[in-house]
Amino acid sequence: MRFSPHIISTAALMVSMSLASSCAFATESEPRGMSAEDYYDMVYINDLAISADGSYVAFVKSRVADDKRSRENTLWLSRNGQTPVQFTRHTQDSSPLFSPDSESLLFFSNRDNGSALYRIALTGGEAESLLKLEQGGIRDLHWHPDGSKLLLQVSVKPDVTDLREKAENDQSKPDISVITNAVYKRQGGYLDESRSGLWVYDIVEDQLTSVTGDSPWHESNASYSPSGECIAFQSNRHELADEGAFHSRVYVLCDGDEKERELAAPEGWAGNPIWISDQQLAYVHRADNYAAPSVLLINHRSGSTQMVAETMEHSPSDLQYHQGALWFTADDRGSRPLFQLALDGSGYQRIRGVGYSMSMLRTAANNGALAWVEENEVTAPRVSLAEDAEATASVLTHFNDALEQSLDLHPYEVFTAENERGDVLDVFFLPPHNQKDGETYPLILNIKGGPGGMWGHQWFPENQFLRARGYAVVFVNYRGSSGYGYDFAQQVRMDYGGADYRDNMHALQAALDQHLWIDTDRLYVTGGSHGGFLTNWITTQTNQFRAAVTQRSVSNWISEAGTQAFPPLSMIVEFGGTIWENFDYYWDRSPLKYANQVTTPTLIIHSTDDHITPIGQGEEWFYALKANDVPVEMVIFSGEGHGLSRAGRPINLVERLNRIVDWFDRHNP
Repeated sequence: MRFSPHIISTAALMVSMSLASSCAFATESEPRGMSAEDYYDMVYINDLAISADGSYVAFVKSRVADDKRSRENTLWLSRNGQTPVQFTRHTQDSSPLFSPDSESLLFFSNRDNGSALYRIALTGGEAESLLKLEQGGIRDLHWHPDGSKLLLQVSVKPDVTDLREKAENDQSKPDISVITNAVYKRQGGYLDESRSGLWVYDIVEDQLTSVTGDSPWHESNASYSPSGECIAFQSNRHELADEGAFHSRVYVLCDGDEKERELAAPEGWAGNPIWISDQQLAYVHRADNYAAPSVLLINHRSGSTQMVAETMEHSPSDLQYHQGALWFTADDRGSRPLFQLALDGSGYQRIRGVGYSMSMLRTAANNGALAWVEENEVTAPRVSLAEDAEATASVLTHFNDALEQSLDLHPYEVFTAENERGDVLDVFFLPPHNQKDGETYPLILNIKGGPGGMWGHQWFPENQFLRARGYAVVFVNYRGSSGYGYDFAQQVRMDYGGADYRDNMHALQAALDQHLWIDTDRLYVTGGSHGGFLTNWITTQTNQFRAAVTQRSVSNWISEAGTQAFPPLSMIVEFGGTIWENFDYYWDRSPLKYANQVTTPTLIIHSTDDHITPIGQGEEWFYALKANDVPVEMVIFSGEGHGLSRAGRPINLVERLNRIVDWFDRHNP
């Protein structure tokens, strides 16, 4: 493979800079504690891709820009397992996708006054603009197997027929949104009438054609069959789809068909269609939003169906067909390993990745090669490549090695506790940095959000940072979390502030019993989202904590129900009815009802653009604590959303971390 001279020199320069950076980090003789500002030096990996022949791996390297308010995203390429090099010059490139013949690469870039789709030969040279839309946005794309066409998922207003024609800018119209559907906003703002439909772009003819026309529905997860003769996709076409009905069906449209065909499936949600052959697909089914998933096979010609895995204890992510089996990653007791699912119904097994979190699984179409991103609490995200699923992996990226080596990063101590139901809880614990024998130390109970999802062996700098400031840290995957089976996940339903609260207190007590050097007079609590709700709730139930930091929290389930992004149908399922049908449960599980019992000094962190737990939740809690003479402060991050702690502007993300520990320090005698 030949690179242009400019790219070679750029890659050499970046390697040189990396070595210089490594030397700079290595000047300290002893590893130091992590600071919040270390975030500015961390590199993250996005948009991993692998070529069909397995010889190329591409990804986006994301780093904090010099202004500390944005991120630079550069496209990198590795050939035959060699050290990756920066492949394009621009700092806002994303979503690489290899051509079926492994000779070129597609990617998005905003280099020419707006986002466009570009193509570049893997032998190097300049990228060419392939497709730019003036209306709508491309959400996903797939190559036709012969490389002549692209299948696009485009979000666009239904009356648009030419995606490349500029919309009229009519300044005489008022700036309003007319809302009629229950699903009318998401994190990021209000939804408009745009629909996600399917289009085909003929590269040779430079022609765009709508596949699903002016469909009033959203289509997604579309892909070509191995021969390219058929397209499979999923769509929620339930009569209450716009009201938030949990529903989806798989559809197939083949050459010569006048209309797509709905495939028979059990009642509920059927989606994530995966082609096994030209006739057969696999898909995931859930009877309802809280049901365990199953995986089925269906012949789209004959309609015959086969159960592959029924009521799985793990929820598959990155599900794909590879080398005669289905592969996926899933939460599993603090890890996110790789699993293999046999098509003959004999079950699935864990293959690799215990002690790590694996993500972005990518498989080569023409051989056994696969690539993924892996991380754990002492290893920042890195790209790994293996010849097959059980072969020894090669680590391709080392962007964070120097930083990791300069820091005192500690693996989690994991011990168990038992709750009143007999569930075995995994308790994750970090001792403080530079701990000395004979001294006592404060402890922070850090509560994860959710209640679904899982914390564990992930790159989560927050806990290492708290440790560096002299605090021990403990957390638990309480009931409601994923990775511990579906019965465990169900136990928090209709019991917010019950099972989830008790499991956190069981974990705290287990940490105190395990480590007698913890100062029981210096206990602190923090959490975000559902963890913020639990932080509020805990301070209404006990005065055991010296100070609390509640982040993007819920204080009042009644006002939360009517102002956040989830529609009434979702809240009815979550809370056993509407506010008017089950008022007592909404109010009895609201921390606001018991705010007059709080004495714990509290810092409230909230963001103005949060549509999951709107800022009113933080404001109500601030009002309540002020009214009850509780020491309280509120920090509001302007322009940030619910994801401030992970994807916020870097300068704000760092400020949040410092604010948390500074509040605890102020209340640490």
